[in-house]
Amino acid sequence: MWMGTGNRYKRRRALTPSGLPSVIHSSLTTTTINKQRQTYARRPDIMRFDHLALSAFAPLVAAHGAVTSYIIGGTTYPGYEGFSPASSPKTIQFQWPNYDPTMTVSDAKMRCNGGTSAQLSATVQAGSNVTAIWKQWTHEQGPVQVWMFKCPGAFGSSCKGDGKGWFKIDEMGMWGGKLNSANWGTALIVKNLKWSSEIPRNLAPGNYLIRHELLALHQANTPQFYAECAQIVVQGSGSAVPPSDYLYSIPTYAPQNDPGVTVDIYSSKATTYTPPGGRVWSGFQF
Repeated sequence: MWMGTGNRYKRRRALTPSGLPSVIHSSLTTTTINKQRQTYARRPDIMRFDHLALSAFAPLVAAHGAVTSYIIGGTTYPGYEGFSPASSPKTIQFQWPNYDPTMTVSDAKMRCNGGTSAQLSATVQAGSNVTAIWKQWTHEQGPVQVWMFKCPGAFGSSCKGDGKGWFKIDEMGMWGGKLNSANWGTALIVKNLKWSSEIPRNLAPGNYLIRHELLALHQANTPQFYAECAQIVVQGSGSAVPPSDYLYSIPTYAPQNDPGVTVDIYSSKATTYTPPGGRVWSGFQF
């Protein structure tokens, strides 16, 4: 069951006076509930177990998501296992600590979810696709954006995405209907748990970072950003580079009060939406 709207999300988490989830409470008779209350009064150990059981559900209810692997040139590259860093294999992806969102555009975690390096890189031909995979994602309202950054040299300390060098190669916001509908890019992530983007066909070869960003707008006045980065080596014979007016710094690619960030999808009467961060660069060159 989809849990993206604020009301449904709250109902899933709500507890009844009996200490049971509301979905269970609704299926019980008053007599049964009273008997359970009497049992809890006599058996505090059961009450403790009940709280432990409910607390075990909390991470599932609050779960969000992150890119956990990539498919490039027919090869699957594992992403970083943020919850078990000691056992994580070498990966093309910057390390990230958890599924928690970044809440402000100016936060340093906005760039790559706190990650700063990776041990490996993947080779991709210009004009081919990079597919990001999510193990889980639950929020249907919000845009998907994919960015790249050309490294000045080798991967490592000199390629962390600093400065005004990020350019957008793909995005999907809302394609019609009301803002609180499921006609959003992130709704396709909920459905498919993957997103494929074409590397611009005439992009100049070199070392690049690729950044996948989901902006969840399901909670009014509380935008939530989820971004992960990976290292790729673009090959090809192209020579195109994005013009300066397509380049941005991350964080701060947009102000916090940008309409694409602050929109309230429940009260707004708008029927169109523009993602924050400027236009997509498709590879053209003057």
